[in-house]
Amino acid sequence: MKTKNIKAIITGGVSGLGLACAKRIISDGGIVTLFDINQAAADAAINELGNRAHFIKTDVSNESNVEQSCQQAAELMDGINVAINCAGVLSAGRVLGRDAPMATDYFSKAIQINLIGSFNISKTVANIMQNNQADDDGQRGVIINTASIAAYEGQIGQAAYSASKAGIIGMTLPMAREFTRIGVRVMTIAPGVFMTPMVSGMPDKVKQALGDAVPFPSRLGMPAEFADTAAHIIDNTYLNGSVIRLDGAIRLQAK
Repeated sequence: MKTKNIKAIITGGVSGLGLACAKRIISDGGIVTLFDINQAAADAAINELGNRAHFIKTDVSNESNVEQSCQQAAELMDGINVAINCAGVLSAGRVLGRDAPMATDYFSKAIQINLIGSFNISKTVANIMQNNQADDDGQRGVIINTASIAAYEGQIGQAAYSASKAGIIGMTLPMAREFTRIGVRVMTIAPGVFMTPMVSGMPDKVKQALGDAVPFPSRLGMPAEFADTAAHIIDNTYLNGSVIRLDGAIRLQAK
């Protein structure tokens, strides 16, 4: 599948990694529909991306909202053959906090948005993609999820976040195996420390320290590098059922 033929939905698509993927797909000739809840950021993103981009306000943790948005996106683009899940929350906090143990609702929020949100999108778009015309490999679509290296080496304070991202990794292979019958691939990218909007707002000394912790190259990852990886997954049909660590060889310490 070539990026010039892409009709993609991108969750969390109005900023950071998602916006970088949108820029890459559009620059290669594809079209995108961005799912997000931030209307102001969406307006700015659409203004930047131009008429090959659409926006639908979507809460990925809401099953019926996702179904409606995916159907609307399919109508806007005359189909969907790529889905990239970048929507997520950090949910930092210790299990045994200074004042009280972590509230279950707080833990659940990370699971609902990061994991169940990715599941909601994946199952809904796969149901749409199975009706696409197959290419020479029998492929009808590809789903790319975003995990994190915290799924492997979660730090103190990342129990909720790490659990949600580990769940994404855990469903990658079984979902890819199941979707072989409909010709839909499933892949996951596990990024390290990237220059996202949250990180860009940190003091320069903090950003420098984060970059210095990366073995090579000793810097923060750039959203365009994440988008390059997503584009390669789209183009390379033989990538399926796996997780790609994109992290400059960093391994997170306990804290």
